[in-house]
Amino acid sequence: MNLSEAPTRRTASSRRIHLASRSPRRQQLLREHGLEFEARHPGFEDSDLQPGRVTPPQWVAALAYLKAAAGLAQLPATARDEAPPIVLGADTACVQGDRLIGTPRNADEAREMIRALRDGAHDVITGVALIEPASGRRLLFADTARVEVGHLSDAQIEEYILSGDWRGKAGAYNLSERLAAGWPIRYTGDPATVMGLPVRRLLRLLDRWPPGGADPRGAAA
Repeated sequence: MNLSEAPTRRTASSRRIHLASRSPRRQQLLREHGLEFEARHPGFEDSDLQPGRVTPPQWVAALAYLKAAAGLAQLPATARDEAPPIVLGADTACVQGDRLIGTPRNADEAREMIRALRDGAHDVITGVALIEPASGRRLLFADTARVEVGHLSDAQIEEYILSGDWRGKAGAYNLSERLAAGWPIRYTGDPATVMGLPVRRLLRLLDRWPPGGADPRGAAA
């Protein structure tokens, strides 16, 4: 189920992307918008890191940058020449009240997360980091969407946990999959942000970031 609004097909001259992630959802979003990319796990694990005294948007943006920096280090020297790919890192977390909810490490954590999210609202924040290898220019931002989850019975949650579909997903769920499954979910904001990559905002930035061009932060994103 594609929830991205009006995917914009890119031209052959658009910048190629090195996605520092093997997330199938982020790859799907890039593919749906016609972006040329290669994907590789950055070899960076953030499960043991703690946010400290930063806001949730700052935290996910920082994790996105660490992933992008790790992805940059993996690029062979030949890939950094005339038209190198822009390295893209992303990280997503859910925020409910004062609680920051990341990706579950096991079934028990996934069950706890879904139980905490039902019958209420939470924010989903995706941080994005872009690094241009040739110039070293970098850009970080975070995008937020609001999600409301209706009532889910314990039996529904248990069936979902047994399916294993929670693995690798912030908040233990994927928006498009759960809507297709009939879960009572409403959202405001970019659905792609909930699924792990705010593509519409990313496209606007890429359009303002040609090779060797000006820093895209001068334009509204």
